Amino acid sequence: MTKTLGVAVIHGMGSQRSKAFADPLIEELESRLEQPGKVAWRRIFWADVLSARQNRYLKTANRNNQLDFFTLRRFVISALGDASAYRRVDDDTKSTYGRIHTIIRDEVAALRQELGGDEAPLVILAHSLGGHVMSNYIWDIQKRNAIVEPGDNDFERMRTLVGLVTFGCNIPLFTFALDRIVPISLPQGAKWLNFFDPDDVLGYPLKPLSPEYRRTVNRDIAINVEGIASNWNPLSHSKYWTDNDFTKPVARLLDRLIE
Repeated sequence: MTKTLGVAVIHGMGSQRSKAFADPLIEELESRLEQPGKVAWRRIFWADVLSARQNRYLKTANRNNQLDFFTLRRFVISALGDASAYRRVDDDTKSTYGRIHTIIRDEVAALRQELGGDEAPLVILAHSLGGHVMSNYIWDIQKRNAIVEPGDNDFERMRTLVGLVTFGCNIPLFTFALDRIVPISLPQGAKWLNFFDPDDVLGYPLKPLSPEYRRTVNRDIAINVEGIASNWNPLSHSKYWTDNDFTKPVARLLDRLIE
């Protein structure tokens, strides 16, 4: 079956261990599509850029100090460590910022090839810090300020983007030092849906950021992920991936975009 839509899935903060991080979401969405098999999927996995350093520190710190709440500390080190390490401090492709953007460029280029090299429509599903990462990546391309240059075609330069889905997004946390908060520009007709659980302290609505965000983001959608064990606490940040409140509307969006 010919694949007509490209979907790139990028993770955010947290202890993702391999490219398999997106498999449960992809399987769930494929099972819900009216035309399964029409989507070319690509997983953007970047956690290993930072995870070795984080794990090495935590292991050493725990051995010497016998830390309490070790599992929670592992999450905090990963979450805050990812967020603090991912910032543009120079124009070096070997920096954390540059290395993560190189991964994005290469995966998007590979997705284009899987679609036959055509300028097919593209959807990005971005969890948590992944929303901020993709926003920066697209912003740099649009402002001609990219450390990592994509290929010279519309697909890799995000001009065929038809859907941006952020979930558990924490873009607001990176905006408070800015006097004016301006989002990326979306191609005409593209949809930006932002899902958040009000109990998720790492996921936020985007429209309140500024008048420009209010115009660019089509909808902030409050949902309740998982069951009674986690839907009332911060653990909900990791529970979007296969929750019906999230996967059902995303599948409907993909169905509308599949040719």
